[in-house]
Amino acid sequence: MQILLILNDPPYGTERCYNGLRLALALIKSKPETVITVFLMADAVAAAKAGQKTPDGYYNLERMLKGVVLGKGQVLLCGTCMEARGLADTEMVPGAQRSSMAELAAATLAADKVLVF
Repeated sequence: MQILLILNDPPYGTERCYNGLRLALALIKSKPETVITVFLMADAVAAAKAGQKTPDGYYNLERMLKGVVLGKGQVLLCGTCMEARGLADTEMVPGAQRSSMAELAAATLAADKVLVF
C-alpha cells in the first residue's frame, strides 16, 4: 500500500505537522512494507529545516522527519514554497528532497490513500 501525507501548516504554532508526522511514523512502525511519502508544502517546508532547537520535552519536527527517512519513508519538499521562504536545499534535513507539483501529482495518482494535514 502507498500512503501520501500532504502537510501544509507551519511547523510550530499548530499541531497539524506534528500530528501528520506522528501518523507517518506510526504507519511505518506498524506496517514497514507500506510506502510512506510525506510532501511538505506552504509553511510546512520549514519543518524540514536542519538545526532546530526546541525546549526539553517539546516535540522536534526535524527529529521526526529524520525518523521518516530512517524508516524508509520519502520526504519531499515543494521547491516553489522553499524559494518563497528563502530556504536552500543545503539548509534542509538530510534525506529530504526538493520536489515539484508535477511530482506531487504523480505521487497522488500512485497513492492508495492521500491524507492532508
